[in-house]
Amino acid sequence: MDTNTSIWRGERVRLRAVEPSDWETFFNWNQDDDMARRLYAIPFPQSREAVRRWVEKTATREPDDDTFHFIIENLAGEIAGSIATHDCDRRHGTLSYGLNVLPEHRRKGYAAEAIVILLRYYFLELRYQKATAHVYSFNEASLRLHERLGFQREGQLRRMIYAGGAYHDQVVFGLTVEEFVARHVQGPHGG
Repeated sequence: MDTNTSIWRGERVRLRAVEPSDWETFFNWNQDDDMARRLYAIPFPQSREAVRRWVEKTATREPDDDTFHFIIENLAGEIAGSIATHDCDRRHGTLSYGLNVLPEHRRKGYAAEAIVILLRYYFLELRYQKATAHVYSFNEASLRLHERLGFQREGQLRRMIYAGGAYHDQVVFGLTVEEFVARHVQGPHGG
């Protein structure tokens, strides 16, 4: 392993912690209804101060479990999106995550690389054994992305999301550490 490379850096992007100065980026993201709908739901409007406080709290939060909110930054230093883990369970070795890439940075491989960087850390450093992603059925780009990365379609929950005046399904994807290593790790352990 090259000691000059960071586990948090790939060929296109790096993952970094949220900084208090990122608040304006998050405020602007909250103004994009289509992006919010793909992530969870369109929220009530928040003031700049409320977003600033949330970002500051996120940036200075003491880690108490393996839940973490990362910024996806391209190698030119531009914020391209974010990826955050949730439902991290060390006992069972399972985690979930949510991902967001800004429209101007889509279709550049940033999302795929951010997921691989994240899972490389959780699987190969923290000993997690399975990742789960929930994707809304109307988010066709995310459905294709997870299939390309080798995730298995494990189920489909009908009519779980109400967005844009219609009900939508939620597709559940899963990837085990063995599947990840075989597909994404170069060297004696896989790939």
